[in-house]
Amino acid sequence: MVDLADSNNVNEQPVSRRNFLKNSGLVLGGLVVGGVAGSLLRKPEPPTPPAAPPPAADYNQALMFFTPEQFKVADAACERIFPEDELGPGAKALGAAYFIDHQLAGDWGFNAREYMQAPFFPGEITQGYQGRLKRREIFDIGLQEMNNYSNSTHGKRFYELPAEQQDAVLKAFETDEVKLTTISASTFFNMLRASTIEGVYADPLYGGNKNMAGWKMKNFPGNQMAYTQLIDKPEFVKMAPLSLRDHQQH
Repeated sequence: MVDLADSNNVNEQPVSRRNFLKNSGLVLGGLVVGGVAGSLLRKPEPPTPPAAPPPAADYNQALMFFTPEQFKVADAACERIFPEDELGPGAKALGAAYFIDHQLAGDWGFNAREYMQAPFFPGEITQGYQGRLKRREIFDIGLQEMNNYSNSTHGKRFYELPAEQQDAVLKAFETDEVKLTTISASTFFNMLRASTIEGVYADPLYGGNKNMAGWKMKNFPGNQMAYTQLIDKPEFVKMAPLSLRDHQQH
C-alpha cells in the first residue's frame, strides 16, 4: 500500500523564480510580461533624445509696402547689386529688400520731411531727383518698368532671368538705355542701389543687415556705447558688433 503522503513528498519540487515566472505567464495568458515581471525580462530602451527646437521666426521680415510681385523684383535686383560671394552673404540673405520695403512704408517713402512743391527744375548731380513724385511712387514705376523691359527683351520677368541677363537689365537702367516717360531709368537705379547698400549696413532694427552679418564682413563694431577703453591701443581691435537692441535694458 502506497502512502499518499510519501507520494506527495516524492513529486514535490522546489519552486524556482524561473518556474514561477514561466508558469504564471502561461496561466495569465502572457499578461504578466506587461507587468513588473515583464520589466525584469525586457532590455530597457534608450530614452528618445529631445527634438531640436525650430528656428525662431523673424517677424521683422514682413512686407509693409511692396506687393509680393514687387518684392520678388526688388529682392532679385538687390542681390545682383550686392551679390553673395566668398566674403559673405548677399543682399537677399541680409534682407535688404525688406529694409527698402519698410522705408517706403514710412516717412522716407512719403518724402515727409522734404519740400515737395512746384516749380521743379533739373537738379545738380549731387542733388538727385527733383520732382513731384514720392519715393514710393518712383519704386512703383521703376519695378514695373524693370519687369516690362525684361519681358520685352528676354521674354521673362526680371526675377525669372539668369544672373547675367539681370545684370544686363540693371546696366540698361543705369545708363538710361531704357527710356521712361515719368522718370529717368538712372534715377530709379541710383535710388535702388543706394537703398540696397543702406539695407546691407543699417542697424538690423530697420529690417536689413540680418544678424549683423553686413557689419561682420567689414569688422564694423556697430552701435558701441563708447571707445574710450581703446583710444590708447596702437593696433586694430576687432570687436563683436552691437545693435541698438543690445543696449535695451531688461
